This record gives sequence, structure tokens and C-alpha cells, in this order.
Amino acid sequence: MQTEMKISFIGGGNMAAALIGGLAGRLAAGANIHVVDINADALARLAQRFGVSSAHAIDAQVAASDVIVLAVKPQQMREVAAQLAPHLGKQLVLSIAAGIRGADLSRWLGGHGAIVRTMPNTPALVGRGITGMAALPGVSSEQRNAADAILKAVGDTVWLDDETLIDPVTAVSGSGPAYVFYFIEAMQQAASEMGLSAEQGRRLAIATFTGAAELAAQSDEPVSVLRERVTSKGGTTYAALTSMDASGVKEAIVKAMHAAAARGRELGEEFGKD
Repeated sequence: MQTEMKISFIGGGNMAAALIGGLAGRLAAGANIHVVDINADALARLAQRFGVSSAHAIDAQVAASDVIVLAVKPQQMREVAAQLAPHLGKQLVLSIAAGIRGADLSRWLGGHGAIVRTMPNTPALVGRGITGMAALPGVSSEQRNAADAILKAVGDTVWLDDETLIDPVTAVSGSGPAYVFYFIEAMQQAASEMGLSAEQGRRLAIATFTGAAELAAQSDEPVSVLRERVTSKGGTTYAALTSMDASGVKEAIVKAMHAAAARGRELGEEFGKD
């Protein structure tokens, strides 16, 4: 249901474009969405596709917004926050930057407390994203609902009671699409080495991932049970999984995700320094 909510985006990159695409004409009219970015081409594309207004610097329309989405890189956040702080009143601020802690962002925004930290992922580009979300104490129930509605425009949401869990969310779902693409690449390589064409390998690998994921999503059973049902002892799947276990594939994946979460914490410490 469309509302009169006014939303400004600071940053007009891929994730901002995905969110705007989910919002425009649904939760908010394109005319009620404002985008600030220094990239004139990006602004022109967004205006043409969604009818949004735009500017190259934070302006009065940002100040008049109900919600401000900070869609810039972590290393840009402190500078952007300093520019935004004089324009803030009671707006809800949503951050989609990895690693930037709510307390640091609040400090950079002059003590502004209505902040929700979020970690979306790139399947938002096709409306199949999932976003981890954590609200600072200064967020009202109405603002929390607004944040949820905005991110649900491009997928599902998972609310966290502890903001520190955003780093594990980043490791699981924020970075997760890259793990899937990595595995698909490996499957395509193996398909090619075994004589299938590049197109055949691509279709088989991607369809297998999307189909298996949908099966897991629709099943009430643990994924371990679904895996066991495909794995007959002594069969082809058993041979593949035995080889993966011998190579420590599962342990490597778990270790990699811990590394991603640790890097998220490091980013918070690095960018949050005075």
C-alpha cells in the first residue's frame, strides 16, 4: 500500500537502486523519493526509471524527509554524516553500510538516536533479498515499522535484539551471495572439464542451486535430512560428499564465514576511531 512517506537516499549505487525499485510506486510514489549522489549518470538513470528527484549534495528535500537511507561505502560514512548532521531533526536514519556501528554513526550525526542499522544483500536487486536489522533505543515503534516496510520492499527481514549480531549476519547473508556464486563457478568449471558446454554447465548449476534452495525453503525438515535423502551410501552423491569432507570443504566454509564476521568487527573499530 502506497503511503505519503518521503524518503531520501544518500548514494545512488546498486543497492540504493534495488531499494528504490522496490519502493517506487508501491510504498512511496517516485515523486516522494529523493536521491543525492555526485554521479550525474546514476541520478539520470534513477530519475528516468522511477521518477525520483535528485541532487548532487544534501539539500532541503533531504531535511524534509521522513526517512534517510545512508547508502554509501563505509569509508565515506563519517564525511557524509558530518554533511548530514545539520539537516537532521526527527528523521529515521537507515544505514546499509557494513561495519559502521550505530553508536559511532549517532556520534557523527551529533547525537541523533533514531537509527536502524541494516545489512541487506544483492538478491534485493531481483526482489529476493534478506536484511538483518537492529534498531538503536531512540527508534520509535512507528519508525521501526517504516524501516521494516522499506526493506521488505526487496525481500525478507530479520530483526536482531543485539546490534553486534549484524556482523554475523554480514558473514552469513550479506557476503553469502558471493559464496553461492563461487560454488556455481566451481560447478561450471567441473561441468566444462567433463565435456558439457559452458551454457549447459551454467544452466545446470544455476537451476540446481535455485531448485535446491526453493526445496529447502518449502520444507519443514532440516537441510541435513534433505541432504541425506539425496545421498545413497556408495552412490554418486556419496562419492562427491566424501571427497568434499576429505578436502575439509565444510570446515573451510565455516572458517571463511568467521573471517567475514571478524572483518566486520574490524571495520567498525577502524572507521569508528576518533
